[in-house]
Amino acid sequence: MKIISALRQSVYGWIMILRNEAGWQERFRLTMPGLTTGLVLFYLFAFLAVVLGSFNFGVPTLGEFVATLVFQSLFLIAPLIGIYGTRYALRDRGAVLPLLVPAIYALTYYIGLGALLSLTIPFLLPLVWLGLLYMFFRLGRLASGWSIGVSAAFAVLTVVLLAGTPIALYIMPAPVPPA
Repeated sequence: MKIISALRQSVYGWIMILRNEAGWQERFRLTMPGLTTGLVLFYLFAFLAVVLGSFNFGVPTLGEFVATLVFQSLFLIAPLIGIYGTRYALRDRGAVLPLLVPAIYALTYYIGLGALLSLTIPFLLPLVWLGLLYMFFRLGRLASGWSIGVSAAFAVLTVVLLAGTPIALYIMPAPVPPA
């Protein structure tokens, strides 16, 4: 059960990041196999979120299921844009994986917690966004050593992209009215 161990270690790692403790890197495998493990967990939680969502909306067809997983995959783009955008603005040449791997685990928690809260206490979902904002801020401070302002900008950019993705996808297929 390596996948369960990886999830447990990531939770410990995130607790260490939030407490500003040293040694959090050992809790994550900051390599390509570690990134793959994080992505597997992300898609596992995305699958479980679809299953939980089926309690409210009914069992999706195969096409709806695939579309939902593709939609949830777009959430992975937000931390990539946040990381690379911030690094580009700073002309930072540091490693990406110390930021990306924990960010994917944070998104995994977000999907799992968001699915549970949407079924039980949906009015608490904005607190999940605030939690993600703080998590990305702490990640920027510890993983890259960015200043408070840069870390705050990275966190806000990433969370705004995460929040804006569903809105943009909702608006995109709308027909343009004739002039």
